[in-house]
Amino acid sequence: MSPHPPVVPNVVLVVEDEGFVRMVAVDILQDEGFTVLEVATADEAWPILESRSDIGVLFTDVNMPGSMDGLALATRVAERWPRIRLVLTSGRQGLSNDEVPDHGQFVQKPYRQRDLMSAISHAG
Repeated sequence: MSPHPPVVPNVVLVVEDEGFVRMVAVDILQDEGFTVLEVATADEAWPILESRSDIGVLFTDVNMPGSMDGLALATRVAERWPRIRLVLTSGRQGLSNDEVPDHGQFVQKPYRQRDLMSAISHAG
């Protein structure tokens, strides 16, 4: 193991349609020192991604209402902003990390703080 952990970008955009689950994710990330932006749908996330250059991590649920789900959002983000680390989550379906675009990571719900932090640090 390297003596220096990988540098993790400080701003995380959380995209989660379930309010309580989003609140828990935001609390975990803020406790770890991240600046967190939060929205309920991929449709709400897109204008934020377009207007900010400081987002380093996208943490999104896969299953959401709207014109695109979390996997479609992650695919679009990987194409347009390949520097943003991608972490996807779902309680309904499992994905392998190979199915997450751009060397991203998948965390199954319910997840623990250490699982989420590990996924963020290992996301490409």
